[in-house]
Amino acid sequence: MKYDIKDLKLAKKGALRIEWAANNMPVLRLIAGRFRKEKPLKGLRISCCLHVTTETAVLAEVLKAGGADVFVCASNPLSTQDDAAAALVKNTKIPVFAVKGEDTDTYYRHINAVLSVKPDITMDDGADLVSTIHQAGPEIYKNILGGTEETTTGVIRLRSLARHGKLRYPIIAVNDAQTKHLFDNRYGTGQSTLDGIVRATNKLIAGSKVVVCGYGWCGRGVAMRAKGMAAKVIVVEVDPLRALEAVMDGYEVMTIKEAARMGDIFVTVTGDISVIRKEHFLLMKPGAIICNSGHFNVEIDIADLENLARAKKTIRDFVQEYTLKGGKKIYLLGEGRLINLAAAEGHPAQVMDMSFANQALSAEYMVKHHASLGKDVYNVPESIDKNIAALKLKSLGLKIDRLTDKQRDYLASWQMGT
Repeated sequence: MKYDIKDLKLAKKGALRIEWAANNMPVLRLIAGRFRKEKPLKGLRISCCLHVTTETAVLAEVLKAGGADVFVCASNPLSTQDDAAAALVKNTKIPVFAVKGEDTDTYYRHINAVLSVKPDITMDDGADLVSTIHQAGPEIYKNILGGTEETTTGVIRLRSLARHGKLRYPIIAVNDAQTKHLFDNRYGTGQSTLDGIVRATNKLIAGSKVVVCGYGWCGRGVAMRAKGMAAKVIVVEVDPLRALEAVMDGYEVMTIKEAARMGDIFVTVTGDISVIRKEHFLLMKPGAIICNSGHFNVEIDIADLENLARAKKTIRDFVQEYTLKGGKKIYLLGEGRLINLAAAEGHPAQVMDMSFANQALSAEYMVKHHASLGKDVYNVPESIDKNIAALKLKSLGLKIDRLTDKQRDYLASWQMGT
């Protein structure tokens, strides 16, 4: 079996951490039990380009339980947990191609390694896998039944491909499931981003001015958790509706140019490019901390920062100190990559339970229905979304009411009024 990981000796530690994650992923455990009996993925090759974490390891094990041959590579050079990768290789016999801190050439070599098996299903987080497939040509994508996409950035890229008529096979936007973005993006990103900032810097959040660039579901989560830690939160937005929502949620709203003068900690979660750039670095206070929790390391214009710097050094793990003209220092966390995975462990298992349940069930759905789907990006079927929510409630020991026949008839009627 071919693989490329840091050290197989890390497998024992990784196995224990995967066990801990699995204990906190009851929905996936229920799906795994059914998959073992029914084998809905039997004989299929699934290539996964995901953050190689303990939670992803649990998903990979569930897919294998369903009968699939699973191949895993990293969707971010800094997000790999090397012990989880080792445990997957040694104990589960799943080929993994991922090393924390790998360079760009190695990153794409690993992507090509999981594509060399000519997969039937793809699972992506950011669409680098799909992008590589489309650049490679029909020899790879002609046999692919379909795929899934985990994150907002990837869905944006894939919908662009589809609009231009260039998407070569159907893909389910797992990110857009309500049991994904309402929970993973908001509560997962919110908690894990603050966790990454604190681990990297050991700075006090209380009393700090935290600037959140972007008020989508991830931005909402970061702002909520920063406020909960007694930060003074400023929101930067380009969408008037989201900006208004941030105002109503109790945050200050202003332009990035205004916020640059005031912020102590800056977090980008927009999915767009060059959100913080040269003119903003020049306005920042000495000691400003900048980080990103959007998928790619393009939201902070690192090239601008490099050009402005007179000196640079790594002062702590995942903290680069840039000294600008005049001696002002600005601190970039995690090389501008996902700080919640670069310096911390990513989203908690309890929330990834729902996200990865969507992945597993969407893969099963794609196997059953791919022949009737066009080359487009599809939402997760509502039945899957509601089933996952119901399973999660069940795992929490919670019960909810059901509509009575009278209530159901009322909701279906147009005659009944006041």
